[in-house]
Amino acid sequence: MRLKCYSAPSMAEAMALIRQELGDDAIIVSTQRAAGDGAIRITAAVEEPDQDGDLRAALHAESTEGLEELANDARVQEVSSALSYHGAPARLTERLLARVHEAVAEDGLSACANALGDTFAFAPLPERKSPRPFLVIGPPGVGKTIAVAKLAARARLGGRPVGVISADSVRAGALAQLAAFTRILEVDLKRARGPESLRHLVEEGIGLHDLVFIDSPGVNPFSRHDIEYLRELIEAADVEPILVLAAGIDPMEGAEAGESFARVGATRLLATRLDMARRLGGILAAADHGQLMFSEVTISPHVANGLVPINPLSLAKLILPMRPHEGGAPEDPSETAAETPESLSPSATEAAR
Repeated sequence: MRLKCYSAPSMAEAMALIRQELGDDAIIVSTQRAAGDGAIRITAAVEEPDQDGDLRAALHAESTEGLEELANDARVQEVSSALSYHGAPARLTERLLARVHEAVAEDGLSACANALGDTFAFAPLPERKSPRPFLVIGPPGVGKTIAVAKLAARARLGGRPVGVISADSVRAGALAQLAAFTRILEVDLKRARGPESLRHLVEEGIGLHDLVFIDSPGVNPFSRHDIEYLRELIEAADVEPILVLAAGIDPMEGAEAGESFARVGATRLLATRLDMARRLGGILAAADHGQLMFSEVTISPHVANGLVPINPLSLAKLILPMRPHEGGAPEDPSETAAETPESLSPSATEAAR
């Protein structure tokens, strides 16, 4: 494995440097947003060239071509209809449609995937080893605890030593819920009773596990008190915050939540409940406004097989089939979710089973 750190003023520039030097097979090991100037620091590695870690993050300049000039492009019409149904923000839609029009691909799905790959960054969480623990953060009720359980289960099924820490002392039953999963997985579970306690647990666990996942209390992204407490947790230990949002969130709320959590250090977005969501404009807005990289998605409530990485093509497949039919009714999202694992990453799906 070849590791290298990259620093840049923005996520797009850092990812462009990685692609230029390490190529599309590079794996994002960890990311960090500097507290002072907000610069991005990414540690990347080249390990398995066949791993589907599709890193596409060059945010190109917005096209100045008006949407009226794209009206005759069938691909643009198809993607425009889908993005409108999903409630994607207008400015993001304009950028995506311009890139769909510029794409070499002849069909709408491939052109949409190309546009998504040029607009967003995709960096699944490492499945083997990470030098930093992952702190799972987000609003209340988005599925953070289940996401931690799924990440731990994937690591255990992959034969990796994994540790789990619960820093959620707010929600009643949070520790008991996580303990029920970790007992079955035979995973070490520790409890942190605040920032200082979390720092000690992280320091004590250095070198004991390949991967460490930390559950955190749900916080209101628009509450200064909540955000300051979350900042204290993040700054107490050398952790990477992973934002969890439920698919189906209102686009404006998603955009503002993405920005708020990005300000405290979040760099990746894990979307939950795709099996129950019909509209994905909210998570698109969150990733866009927060400059967040898409990592994984959860497609079922089952701990053992409901978590898979996402890439531009699989995201395009989730967006396009869910537009309304001629009769006005959208396709059943459960059918799309059932097809999603194979379209996302065969190797990841096998590891999750």
